[in-house]
Amino acid sequence: MSGGEGSGRLLVAGAAVLAVALVAAYLAFGGGAYEPTPVVDPCAPREWRSPDGIEESAQQFALSALDGAACELGVSRETLAPALATEGSRAEFAAELGISDAELETAVRAGLLRGIDDAAEAGAISPLVAEGLGAVASRLPVDESIAVISDAGEFLAGAEGAIGDVGDLLDEAAGLLP
Repeated sequence: MSGGEGSGRLLVAGAAVLAVALVAAYLAFGGGAYEPTPVVDPCAPREWRSPDGIEESAQQFALSALDGAACELGVSRETLAPALATEGSRAEFAAELGISDAELETAVRAGLLRGIDDAAEAGAISPLVAEGLGAVASRLPVDESIAVISDAGEFLAGAEGAIGDVGDLLDEAAGLLP
């Protein structure tokens, strides 16, 4: 046997020992008992982290709105989110649940209202903004409600800006009074 063959066999044996050691370490640290993270109950209140900027608020708003709609429908948020992606997937989802388009629309709208309420409670939007957004959201068609959930950043920023302008006007008017 030549020196090259011996070192090759030694490398193969070393690799085999390392592979066995890796599997043993994996099993020793609980790798054999893997369980996926359980799905969160969408009806349970969602604790908002301190929102730092519109992007974080928008993300938490979207999750809260999806939770609210999923709770209304008795499904998980993870099941609902892809079902809302297209008109076809919504129709298929509604048929699987045995609900009408109107029932799906009502659930999505309820989720949107929950997201607004949670955002106000967390201080991400003012109560005045929440009231205005709630009035608008309660009348939105399902396609527009889903668009609001998907692009919550624009929705929240636009609402805060509009209400802020009204607040500035009220402050100026108050300064004109004796």
